[in-house]
Amino acid sequence: MSKFNVLEHEIVPEHHLVPVEEEESVLTKLNVTKDDLPKIGINDPTIKALEEIHGKLVPGRVVKIIRKSPTAGYYEYYRVIVKSVI
Repeated sequence: MSKFNVLEHEIVPEHHLVPVEEEESVLTKLNVTKDDLPKIGINDPTIKALEEIHGKLVPGRVVKIIRKSPTAGYYEYYRVIVKSVI
């Protein structure tokens, strides 16, 4: 039985784990702190799929998401992994 990879689905935008050494420069460029970023839960299917690639992820890591837009082409946004989203 093959496992479904949510990251390969056509309606799921690209998700990339930001390397720890690049997180600070991303936050500086955006003029925000991790607390200012939108949250994504550790149990989100996209995070589980990223764990298949990168190994166990912990809260506090930053994820870059690249979305397609009919007007802007592509745009990037960032989320921080949290234990749970309420």
